This record gives sequence, structure tokens and C-alpha cells, in this order.
Amino acid sequence: MFIIYNILQIICTLICLPLIFIVILFIKKFRFGFFEKLGFYKYQNKKDNKENILIHAVSVGEVNAVQNFIEKILLDGKRKDYKIFISTVTKTGYELAKKKFENRVDGIFCFPYDFYFSVKSFLNKLNLNKIIIAETEIWPNFVNEANKSGIKLYIINGRISPNSYCGYKKLKFFFSKILNQYTKILMQTNEDKYRIIDIGANENIVEVMGNLKFDIEKTLNTNDIDNLKSQFAIGDKKLMIAASTHKGEDELVIEVFKKIQINNPQFKMIIAPRHPERFNDVMNLLIKNNLNTGKRSENDNFEEKDVILLDTIGELSKLYSICSFAFIGGSFIKTGGHNPLEAIVWDKPVISGPFYFNFKDVYNILKNKNSSFIVNNKEEFYNITQKLINDKEFYNLAQKNCYEVFKENKGAVNQAFEYIFK
Repeated sequence: MFIIYNILQIICTLICLPLIFIVILFIKKFRFGFFEKLGFYKYQNKKDNKENILIHAVSVGEVNAVQNFIEKILLDGKRKDYKIFISTVTKTGYELAKKKFENRVDGIFCFPYDFYFSVKSFLNKLNLNKIIIAETEIWPNFVNEANKSGIKLYIINGRISPNSYCGYKKLKFFFSKILNQYTKILMQTNEDKYRIIDIGANENIVEVMGNLKFDIEKTLNTNDIDNLKSQFAIGDKKLMIAASTHKGEDELVIEVFKKIQINNPQFKMIIAPRHPERFNDVMNLLIKNNLNTGKRSENDNFEEKDVILLDTIGELSKLYSICSFAFIGGSFIKTGGHNPLEAIVWDKPVISGPFYFNFKDVYNILKNKNSSFIVNNKEEFYNITQKLINDKEFYNLAQKNCYEVFKENKGAVNQAFEYIFK
């Protein structure tokens, strides 16, 4: 079966080779780590008595999610017995991993393409004992070769969306062979556990651990927050962060913001596009809408600006500490939404559109606690924003609910650590 997979993989690659060449040539982000991902790793981990552990986090969201889990390993009493490596796929994920963990772990690398030769090179270079994969990254060659090499494989914080579930189930005969090569699969919810078992995982290796995202820690103290407020000249202004916005959502956010500002001139906004390559497009859109706009990269603030474009990487999570509430993007288009908990941890209510299936379990908890508000159109978006700005009692209760939801749902880091290291 794996021979067939590799043959089909080679055929598809050869057919798509001209397109792959064009994409790599003209789209910068796809060039990132290209040769390393093919298997040309310069690093060679010498074998010794230490246990070599890889934590794989595909991009920014996963790096943030596993941060506290990695911190727990780093603080473990047996740290001296471990070598810890991190791998990512995207440039932004790699840069964030470097920012958080460089000089604290033994290496940060690009995860290999799922070609047989790339995977073999990666595994031979690192000489791993354990591989811990965040969420549900299933790469057939990687899993198969790691298992053949005697490496223990784990999934932590696993989740399977309804769409992925339907796709995996159609190929259950194939994925069951892959999933049962894992030592342990730790899923976020009972629903996720049911789905992965239904697509072929043996129920004896699947457990529910909760959601690592709820184990986010506040990383700023009062002085840090006051400093940020000073940098942005917040004062008594009401601030909304429009986070991780996609094309089509920026226009909606801008329309609602302009309408509210008519009667609330002290209402301000930070807009943070999901993808860095859209920074210029969003800036041009803001200017086109006659909004007095600045850039974070130029240290602009709200003394003279109404909107600031967050055109820097890795700052969004800490900026939630200074906002009044946040809109979480990817939810008015069928992307499935992004992580709302980075705002909720700061006791800041969130507004989202109707498409949040990537975080359905999280939103179900948040909605039940009235710490998030789902809106279906710009009118509902406008109304809830107005209420959060003008109804102090309503806003204070929403903030209290944010605090309570985190208090009740923490603990996944310890669960995962116990399953893997005890």
C-alpha cells in the first residue's frame, strides 16, 4: 500500500512539476526552507545517552498552542536527559518558534516533504526517540518510516473537523494502517476521539486530553501592559482588534467601524490581516475608505490615528491585553475561523462570524458562557459592537465570563505530559 502511495506521489509530482516550479519561483513563502524540506539538512545529531524528542507544530497557531507544553518539558527535572527539537512547515511558524525557543532547544528545523528520501534524511539526521505532533498532521511516509525506525509517535491536541472526517473516512482502509502506528493519540474532545476511531485508529491508543489552547498563560505583567497602552496612546479610548482577517472580511470590518465611529469618535481599531502578503492590500483599502491609518511597524499610535495596521509578526497575542474586545477573522468566509482564546485569556470578549467549525468545540464552550458572540451579518456585528461599547454592565459580565471559562478548562498540558513522559 505504501509502495502504491509513493508511486502515485511521484506521478502527481511529475505532472505538477511545471506548476510547482512557477509557484516556487514567483511566490516567496513557498520557497522557504525548500531544500531543507527535500532532505538537505546540515545538522547531524550525534548519538548519545540522551532521549531525542521532536515537537512538530505546523504553523503559528500550533506553535502558540504547544508553547506551554514545550515549557513544561524544558522545566522538567529530567531536562538534562533530553534533547529537544522543534519542526514547522511555514515561514511564520518557523520565525515564531525561533523567537520563542532559540537557544533554549537543541534545534529548530523545517518539517520534510512526505517523500521517502526526504523523510529518511530527516530521521537519520536527528536520531529521534519520540515524535510529538501537534493537532492532526498525518503524513503516511513520515509515520511509516518513523515507526520502522522504532521511534515512538504521538499526536497531542488532536482534532478532526467535519470536512476532514468525511475525507478521511472515504480512505479508512489506508488511514487505519497509518493511525495504528502511533503509540498514543490524544484528542481534544470525545467527538474528536470518536471520529479518529471511526476512521481506523484502535480505541486502545486514543485518549481525550482536553485542549492545549486553554492552557495559555498571560505573558505580560501590569507594567508591560501599561507600556503597550502608552505606545499606542490608548488612554480611555475603546479599542477593537480585528484579528486574522481574510479578503472579504476587511471590507465588512471597515464598514462597521466607520458606522460606529460616527457617534463614537473615541472608538479605535487595530486590524491584523491573517497573511503578511496582504498587508499592502489592506493598507490601500483603509486609505481608500478615507480612514486615518497608521502602521505598527512605524510606531504610529491613536493620538492622531483612528486605525493602525498590525504589519508585524508575533505581536497579536500580546496586543489583546490592551483592547476592549476582538473580532476573530476567518469566520465570515468558509475558512472555519481562528483561535479566539488568545483574546479570551485576557478577559476580552470576542465577536465571530458564522463559520467557526475549526474551533467548534471551543466556541461551544465560549457561547455557553456568553464570552463570545456569533454574528451572521454586518447588522448583527454592528449591534453587538455597539452594545459592548455602550452597555457597561453587559461588557463587564462578558469579561467576567471570559475569566470563568479559562478557570474551568485549564489542565490539558499536564494531561498530555502525563501520558507521554510518565
